[in-house]
Amino acid sequence: MRPVPDERRDEQTVKLVRAAQRGDTLAMAELLDHLAPYVGRICAPIALDQGADAAQETLVAVFTSLRTLKNPAALHGWVRAIAVREAVRTAHRAARTVPADLSALPARGDPQLGADIRDVLERLSPEHRAVLTLRDVEGLDERTAASLLGVRTGTVKSRLHRARDTFRKAWTS
Repeated sequence: MRPVPDERRDEQTVKLVRAAQRGDTLAMAELLDHLAPYVGRICAPIALDQGADAAQETLVAVFTSLRTLKNPAALHGWVRAIAVREAVRTAHRAARTVPADLSALPARGDPQLGADIRDVLERLSPEHRAVLTLRDVEGLDERTAASLLGVRTGTVKSRLHRARDTFRKAWTS
């Protein structure tokens, strides 16, 4: 899809969704092409090295479940929920959540410091990466993040606090 004003783009996306739901394979292919970068931006910071796998699983889930989407205008929120779920699931399957060991991080001034963000993210659990992504990358509020993750708002707040605290300690040590 070529860039157009938001309102027209939203209209075009709704038409594309409806056509894909009716079985139009070209519309489905165009819709998945349109969604792929968005899904990748969500899955990569949560699933890390398995981000591409999580994105692929998300697009497969979108493909197989698109007919169940009742409100085509809610496409991006629906896809975001699927992407977060798949990214967390994929990260768990791959890593089985290794507890954070922050003792091996390079000191300030070390030439390897450029790799620290990735290193610190790898040390966080997928749930903590998901909360950081939803709040700090996607800009969602706690209530919306809680709904997407299927947890209580208080759980999101505590995970966010722990994730930021762990990240900050690792980054500044």
